[in-house]
Amino acid sequence: MKAALCKSLDGPGGIVIEELPDPVPGPGEVRVRVRAAGLNFLDTLISRGRYQYKPELPFSPAAEIAGEVDAVGQGVHGLTAGQRVCAYLGWGGARELVIVRQEQVVPVPDAVGDVVAAGVSVTYGTAMHGLEERGRLQAGETVAVLGAAGGAGLAAIEVSKLLGAKVIAVASSPEKLEICRQHGADLLLNYATTDLKQGLRDLTGGRGVDVVYDCVGGPHAEAALRSIAWMGRFLVIGFAAGSIPSIPLNLILLKSCDVAGIFWGEAARRDPRRLRRNVEKVLKWVASGELKPHTHAAFPLARTAEAIMLLDRREATGKVIVTT
Repeated sequence: MKAALCKSLDGPGGIVIEELPDPVPGPGEVRVRVRAAGLNFLDTLISRGRYQYKPELPFSPAAEIAGEVDAVGQGVHGLTAGQRVCAYLGWGGARELVIVRQEQVVPVPDAVGDVVAAGVSVTYGTAMHGLEERGRLQAGETVAVLGAAGGAGLAAIEVSKLLGAKVIAVASSPEKLEICRQHGADLLLNYATTDLKQGLRDLTGGRGVDVVYDCVGGPHAEAALRSIAWMGRFLVIGFAAGSIPSIPLNLILLKSCDVAGIFWGEAARRDPRRLRRNVEKVLKWVASGELKPHTHAAFPLARTAEAIMLLDRREATGKVIVTT
């Protein structure tokens, strides 16, 4: 089989394509023939050894996959060869064949294509876990999504709307904001041309936002926190800006707000059944047309490095996918 491999921690530019022996499923495992693998911003970090998880070299990028069951190991029940499935792996998906524990596998409805199915676990799983479980988002509340035009941001917009919230999309260009509007954002804020703190206050009539969903970090985090409403919730999703901010604790006291870390990958590892329920729910929404995930581009496996570089430059709107 062919695989995209990080053989060093030199970033996406160091990824190579090599032939590897076909893996064999063990007890409780299935082998999946990968048709599509989802890339995320974490792939820019893990390829440099800067992510929370540091797999041993060599490893493949791509945390999520979709395809069909190719072979089943001893003791596997309810899964058969040819069945369409998706799964969250953490890493290792950018290859033609992967081994997956049967409890990680989620069946894919016929109405959902492989490219879409490969891109829902991380972004929509994070949105469900962050907004519903950690953020306690209620219908009628206002959410500000920072980095709203990326895959994680667009997922947060759509999930927030399905939960009955009002969404302010925050992005850095009119083109990105237009994509956010098409995916359901009620209000738009360009933080390249507008003061973020004052802009969020103005859009909420001075009250502030109930929930901040921050995919960006950097200098924007404190400004967003200063705009939060009394007893609001600030959700730390990631640091696409490249720097980890330091937050004055007095702001949290003065706002009487909560700051919650959304380490979805670890939450999924600790409670895989909850992950499965959330992904099944998202796939049903996609199949019914209630969710319409946006794919920025799909690249062949041989261009995995190029695909991750697109994320590295923060040029993608929506998901970036590798196909085999």
